[in-house]
Amino acid sequence: MKTRVGLLFGSFNPIHSGHLMLANYMLAFTDIHELWFVVSPHNPLKEKKSLLADYHRLELVYKGVDDYPGFKVTDIEFRMPKPSFTIDTLVRLQEKYAQHEFSLICGADSLQSLHKWKNYEQILQHYRLLVYPRKGFEPNVFADHPNVIMVSAPEIEISSSFIRHAIASGKDIRFFLPPKVFTYIRDMHFYE
Repeated sequence: MKTRVGLLFGSFNPIHSGHLMLANYMLAFTDIHELWFVVSPHNPLKEKKSLLADYHRLELVYKGVDDYPGFKVTDIEFRMPKPSFTIDTLVRLQEKYAQHEFSLICGADSLQSLHKWKNYEQILQHYRLLVYPRKGFEPNVFADHPNVIMVSAPEIEISSSFIRHAIASGKDIRFFLPPKVFTYIRDMHFYE
């Protein structure tokens, strides 16, 4: 039997407790065996000023995951052509780990824009999408696709931008971050 792996893509700028709660829920309440955090490099279409260097964000994810059973971290997109497209990453992972069956974990907001993704039909045909709720986003036409599984995870309203703004404002938000992530960000003076 193949190992079922859920992939959670993100810039993780920074990783926070909301990411880990969602990942924990997916691992505990769906049929995946492992959850991999896919740390994405800088998207050339997005502003870079508040984005930490790739290796710092990767280090924060490692510190956040902290050997939690079932969680893994991959920087596969760091070694791929930019910009990285989800389908290319999925194909590369499938080639490298043929013994695994990959599912894409994404929010209902991503489902709304799926038709704009490169080769989205190929993604829908070959991979399952485990879709969690996002405030203000209702399931759309793709929700009825046989490879789309709507997962009733709790809605977690913590964002990386909230974390960055709070730190820049001098707020104490230690409980929004895994302890080692909080300490690393504080010691390195990130987002101040």
